[in-house]
Amino acid sequence: MWGMVNRRPAETAALSVVVRVRPGAGRDRVGGRYEGPHGPALIIAVGAPAVDGKATEAVRRALAGALGVRPAAVTLRLGATSRDKVFTVTTDSDETLARLVALRDGSA
Repeated sequence: MWGMVNRRPAETAALSVVVRVRPGAGRDRVGGRYEGPHGPALIIAVGAPAVDGKATEAVRRALAGALGVRPAAVTLRLGATSRDKVFTVTTDSDETLARLVALRDGSA
């Protein structure tokens, strides 16, 4: 579920990013691959607990930081209460998809 979802006239793309969350980790980490229910997923470990959406918010911010986009450009689409989530990332950079693949497949 990686790829372009929508291409707007101003060269802005919306990417679907499948994520596997590991809450309560010792430190935040973005990278690795997990074969999840939505297909190959990027693993994101965060120190925040899986309580009251704290882990989801930490994952959203960690994903934005890893991709070099503003946190407001990352929105949760599926999986509010699940470890398997799908985010939408809005970007105007052609390098964002390459970063996603590198982080997921270990070539970062």
